[in-house]
Amino acid sequence: MTTTTTQTPAAGLTTRPAAAGATYTITLKAGLELLNSNQRLHHAPKGRRTRAIREAAMVAVSENEALMAALAAAKPGPLFQRAHIFGIYHPATSGRCDPANWYPSFKAAVDGLVDAGLLDDDDHTRVIGPDMRLGCKVKGGRIALVVRGLEAGQDWPGFGAVAA
Repeated sequence: MTTTTTQTPAAGLTTRPAAAGATYTITLKAGLELLNSNQRLHHAPKGRRTRAIREAAMVAVSENEALMAALAAAKPGPLFQRAHIFGIYHPATSGRCDPANWYPSFKAAVDGLVDAGLLDDDDHTRVIGPDMRLGCKVKGGRIALVVRGLEAGQDWPGFGAVAA
């Protein structure tokens, strides 16, 4: 990915590199205890799992050299002003599965992306998604997030037609 930084002569400030169109895949480690919307966990273990997923997302960002270089170039602001997030659930076993049931895990991971500085927040003005899909079987199971930068006002292709 090529980014450009422009110099503002009068103020002497550099602007944030444009990340629109840039795509990064953040894969969390396999075997992490995930959250499923069908679970009825006590708040303490649910909180521990949420925190672990959030931290795992931050670690996955820090281990991605290209992403860290883009983040460094974007400082002091976030990498993305707006983004579409595509979530992939890789189950531990084969068989039927509903990837949308893993939404609590994806939500915690997206919060980790915010903590890592990819976005200022994950509200509707900045994030479209996560859109969850089923991936291939992976020993231990895992989730991955594909984050694509969007231009200001840009939506997921065709979304405006159905949202109106």
